[in-house]
Amino acid sequence: MFDLNFIVREPLLDPKQQIIGYELSVQHPEADREIVTPEEDFRALASFVGEQMQDAEHGWLLGTNKIFLKAIPALLLSEEVLAMPAKNIVLTLRLDALHDPDTLAAVKTLRAAGFGISLSDATAIAQDKTFLPLATYIEIQFATTDFPTQAKIYGALKNSTTRMIARQISSWQEFDSCATLGLDAFIGNLYLTPRATAAATAKGLNPAQAMILQLMDMVRKNADVRKLEDVLKRDAALSYKLLRYINSAGFGLGSEIQSLRHAVAMLGYSPLYRWLSVLLATASAGGQSAILMQTAIVRARFAELLGAVMLPKNEAENLFVAGMFSLLDRLLGVPMEDVLENIQLSEPVTQALLTREGMYGPFLKLAESGEFDNGSIAELAEALFISPEKVNQAHNAALVWAQNLKL
Repeated sequence: MFDLNFIVREPLLDPKQQIIGYELSVQHPEADREIVTPEEDFRALASFVGEQMQDAEHGWLLGTNKIFLKAIPALLLSEEVLAMPAKNIVLTLRLDALHDPDTLAAVKTLRAAGFGISLSDATAIAQDKTFLPLATYIEIQFATTDFPTQAKIYGALKNSTTRMIARQISSWQEFDSCATLGLDAFIGNLYLTPRATAAATAKGLNPAQAMILQLMDMVRKNADVRKLEDVLKRDAALSYKLLRYINSAGFGLGSEIQSLRHAVAMLGYSPLYRWLSVLLATASAGGQSAILMQTAIVRARFAELLGAVMLPKNEAENLFVAGMFSLLDRLLGVPMEDVLENIQLSEPVTQALLTREGMYGPFLKLAESGEFDNGSIAELAEALFISPEKVNQAHNAALVWAQNLKL
């Protein structure tokens, strides 16, 4: 068993900005960055995926989402790789690695077993298509200003059955251009950048969001449940979604919640507030809403689980709300300050959302740092005295929990 440092993820999006998988990598504390080898990282990461992202009862725990890993050629047939569920895993290699007979034989074995193979240098593949039949994905790097040249490379490969991935897209204009070309997936965190769309420029709350905010204010004030029901009855679809989320497999209730009154009786008002925050995030109609609300839900659960290590239960629940609201400005298309004018939150939650400081700020920052390889997750975890093992377990549990909501 190899020690695993901190896992970070980047989502893969399809042209409609739906998540189709995650690329996972490992980040180290500063002191470990020169002493841990890539081979050790790969073994540890593959072992984690094989042990934590599937179980005997449910199988693969991330639904249709695939996991992409940058592979070490010499370890392609290692026991850690072979213990992962083949159809859910894509291993990324450079084309020149396939010139080694042993690596080529290993790739053929893995493809026969059902593993996906992604080749990362499209320019070389376009010039030499010898190994193209072995690839399920090909990456095109767009980290240049010469977009037309990259598009020509795609054109040279587009007749194959291999799916095409764009990496390092730097703007929404490039994203749309690639989607128009017919590329299948995009790796990176462009989705965290605001997008100028009709939905985004139509700032303000839609009727469903206004109703949910009214309900949240009523719950905060412990309003009579009959008054809550009267408000929720105005929108049968919202009522259905709220009960569906509460009854999701990720919540673990012993019996199905049949009504709002039943929910209050079973859960109380505080947990109901968290589910209304999920409902608020999913009530956005913007083009980016799918990926943003999925990210917000993972962030919320991740932060809550991190806080549960050292905070009382009610404080951890506040972390969930902070995580849910941390992307609400993007979902609603308005500045966070304007969002908070419409929602009455505790001072520590407000402080975390505005400055990432106070009681909850460090936990929220740590949850956010798992979303991209910005070099900070190790330092943030060390400041909170949370081990890599605990962070990775919370990270994985949050991904699985969000998947169980079936948004």
